[in-house]
Amino acid sequence: MTPEQRLLYLDAMGIQVWLPNDAVAADGVVVEVASPVEEAVAEVAPVAPPVSAPPVESPAPPAPPPFMEEPPAWDEPPPWYDEAAMPPPSAPPPMARNAPRSAPPSPPPRPAPAAPRQRPAPPPVPEPRRSVGASVGWESLESMVRDCTRCELHRSRTHPVFGVGDRNATWMVVGEAPGHDEDLQGEPFVGRAGKLLNAMLWAAGFAREQVYIANVLKSRPPNNRDPRPDEVEVCIPYLLRQIELIQPRVILAVGRVAAQNLLQTDEAIGRLRGRVHTLRPYGIPVVATYHPAYLLRTPSQKRRAWDDLKLALRVHGAG
Repeated sequence: MTPEQRLLYLDAMGIQVWLPNDAVAADGVVVEVASPVEEAVAEVAPVAPPVSAPPVESPAPPAPPPFMEEPPAWDEPPPWYDEAAMPPPSAPPPMARNAPRSAPPSPPPRPAPAAPRQRPAPPPVPEPRRSVGASVGWESLESMVRDCTRCELHRSRTHPVFGVGDRNATWMVVGEAPGHDEDLQGEPFVGRAGKLLNAMLWAAGFAREQVYIANVLKSRPPNNRDPRPDEVEVCIPYLLRQIELIQPRVILAVGRVAAQNLLQTDEAIGRLRGRVHTLRPYGIPVVATYHPAYLLRTPSQKRRAWDDLKLALRVHGAG
């Protein structure tokens, strides 16, 4: 590289070179004076000619959006807020005059209301039974029972069991039918069950002779079975006539059969006891309790029977 070329290269890079006075010729030509180091470097590796790098162009700044060429003033709305510059909203097509209006949509059908829950109808109240007749007195009634052949029970009985006690009593006891001992003696409630009934009455303040004791049936069913409905229908009019003649203040119905047939119901004795019923059509209070024979088999129910006796006493005292 000639000295002239080196100076031009350094000048292009913006490097100022200090030259001694003896390096400048009289005609102004620079004479290259190499230092010992430069001479050594030049001898080891020749200097490659400089390579000019292409100029790097800086990216142009992005153009501002058309509506923001100048920043808006704070007291002016932005250009997109200009209602005049915005397109008008699309108007609905005009309706023709006298055009029929469309019917409004019908509401959805309402669900059908649920059918009300109906309670089962109560069973029809049977007609009250009738006695043998208002003209029948005690003697005639007892004779009718003794000679009765309305059912087949008269063929197997030993004695008809009419009833026993005070015919002017205010307290009446009604059982279901005669048993073995009653059939032999012709008197209701004898034997072990009769003795327990006497004790119950005594605890309530009555002797056996102070009350009247009778049964729904006047004849004993075979093997002490329950009375059949047809047997009750032909025999209970005798009992009803006894009730009409006595007119007691309260009736103590002992046992399921007696209570159900007097009240004309099929409810269990456990539901009938503990409350006061009314004998139709006479309006006489009826209190149901357990049969003495049942209490002999189930002594744990004697306390409930005593509660029933106290209830009957309250009704009797209010009568």
